[in-house]
Amino acid sequence: MDAIEISTVVYVPKEEAFEFLFDFTNHEQYSRYVSDVTKHGDGVGCQFDITLQWWKLEYTLSPRVTGIDRPERIDWDVPRDVRAEGFWALEDVPPESEQAQADGGPATRVRLRIEFDRAGSRLAGLRLPPFVSLDWVIDRVKPIAIREAKTVFERAIADLEGQRRDVHIELHTRPSTV
Repeated sequence: MDAIEISTVVYVPKEEAFEFLFDFTNHEQYSRYVSDVTKHGDGVGCQFDITLQWWKLEYTLSPRVTGIDRPERIDWDVPRDVRAEGFWALEDVPPESEQAQADGGPATRVRLRIEFDRAGSRLAGLRLPPFVSLDWVIDRVKPIAIREAKTVFERAIADLEGQRRDVHIELHTRPSTV
């Protein structure tokens, strides 16, 4: 099982960051690889259809919310095709820590963990060009995904905080091959 875990600090209260993440339907604004996001339902069982486009490929990924511990955690999985699961975790940043805001305002660490089974994925809906293997695609997408995560975080945080800033992303766990 491959895994990636990244985190950053946002300068808003934890509850505000949680609501932003839970209603994350504007993802296409943050990534050039996402063309559409549609949310179905609310709460546990809510599903997001995320249409991804890269190179000559288009695929709709459909993660669903599997657990909520408001305002600390959102668990999710991808029930078909891609064997993946993970969570968004939110933690208060202590005012005395070096990541806290200088003015003493609220700060929240946002953590995203993704676990995926490369061998067990069944991407039947992905139409590959002739002579292109799924392993070839995955090997090329991994580094793009890591770079894109930073871009998405920066753009989303600008919306959340109301201004653009340089965002420091901590990579806690990386895929087995990058």
